[in-house]
Amino acid sequence: MSAKTIAIACDHGGIEMKELLVKDLAASGWSVLDLGTDGPDSVDYPDFAVKLADALKSGKAQRGVLLCGTGIGISIAANRFEHVRAALVHDAFGARMCRSHNDANVLVMGGRTTGPEVARDCLKIFLETEFEGGRHARRVSKLSGDGQS
Repeated sequence: MSAKTIAIACDHGGIEMKELLVKDLAASGWSVLDLGTDGPDSVDYPDFAVKLADALKSGKAQRGVLLCGTGIGISIAANRFEHVRAALVHDAFGARMCRSHNDANVLVMGGRTTGPEVARDCLKIFLETEFEGGRHARRVSKLSGDGQS
C-alpha cells in the first residue's frame, strides 16, 4: 500500500458520513482502505474499531477515521489498543489539537452529531497538522505504555 493510506470504518450510525469522507480522501490523493460497514443495517461498532486497529498495527494504513452515531462508543473501543490514539473531535480546534499535542492517529466523529461540513473540515485539519513533539512527546509516550506514569 502507498505511504498515504488511511483506513476508515464505521457502524450504521456513520455510514452516510463515511461515504462523504471516502470521496474527499480519494480526491485529496489518499489511498483509502474502506473497512465497512457498507449499509444501514445495525452492526456492532467494536468490530469495526478492531478492524481499523488491525490495519494500523499491520502497517496497511498509517492513519484512520472511525465513525459511529456519536463517536463515543467506537472511540472507547479503539483506545483499548496500545498503538491506537483515537480522538473524538467535534470541531476544527479539537482536530488540530489532537494531532499537534496528542499525535492522534485516528480521528473519530459522530455521524449523528457532526455536520458534514464540520466533518470535512476536521478531516482536512487532522491530515494536515503535524505533531509538535517536544514536551508533548513525553506525554504521548505515557499513553502508549512507553513512558513512566
